[in-house]
Amino acid sequence: MSQNILEKIESLPPLPKTIAEIEEFRQKSDKDPFELLKIIEKDALIISTLLKVSNSAMFGFRSKVETPSRAINLLGINFTISIAIGGTVQNLLKANLSPYGINSDDFMKISNMSTTLANLWLAKVSYDLKEELILPALLQEAGKFVIADILELENKTQEFKTLLNNGYSTAQAEKELIGITTSQITAQIFKHWKLSENLINSIEFVDDISNVPEEYKQKAQILDVIKTACEVTDPLSDDKIEKAVNKATAYSFDTKPLLTAIEKLQDRLLDE
Repeated sequence: MSQNILEKIESLPPLPKTIAEIEEFRQKSDKDPFELLKIIEKDALIISTLLKVSNSAMFGFRSKVETPSRAINLLGINFTISIAIGGTVQNLLKANLSPYGINSDDFMKISNMSTTLANLWLAKVSYDLKEELILPALLQEAGKFVIADILELENKTQEFKTLLNNGYSTAQAEKELIGITTSQITAQIFKHWKLSENLINSIEFVDDISNVPEEYKQKAQILDVIKTACEVTDPLSDDKIEKAVNKATAYSFDTKPLLTAIEKLQDRLLDE
């Protein structure tokens, strides 16, 4: 990993106290929704993000969500935690994402698409996997903020865009130009912030499945499928969906629940 990247990660501000409390709460086996509400009510940014996301068409709630307690009730504890941590992480990592042809709002929307796809797909596969992977599905692309900064710093943005236009995936273009991919940088950021090992290990090898430890192989493969379908440059396009389904097939997953989930998500997005 280059010195520029290491310095960028080391210079990141610490996570707010609220996120440390949420992460501690997340580790508990018995989670009380009221306790979570008391934590997030301390943070105006989290409440604002939670209500904004809850009211997007992606979730399909019939009436407007106006309070954090109703959001927790409708979304569930783990989904609420994911949105709280995800919004805060994005706010701390603020950077120009122009090398990817998107802005921060686009990034948040695509991240929400990813975690919604994880929820819809894995609900039909495994409750435990769904609960474990909602958060990494939302956060796995966070390293792109650091990569975008490095590409700008090293004057490689135009070269990067050219590779994308020539059919490279974002991971391939990242590896080509800076020798490391988003998933590896995201893992390093979360190590810096001392987040859970399960979160770090599920994400770290998404762009390098052949080297993933056996214990995390299935999780990394699922995240790879989600990342491919919701690629930031063209999320849920026919091409990206085809590539995601091909990966799911190669990983020996049943593609029927995946395709059903994608179709349901697309229907919701049409309502936006």
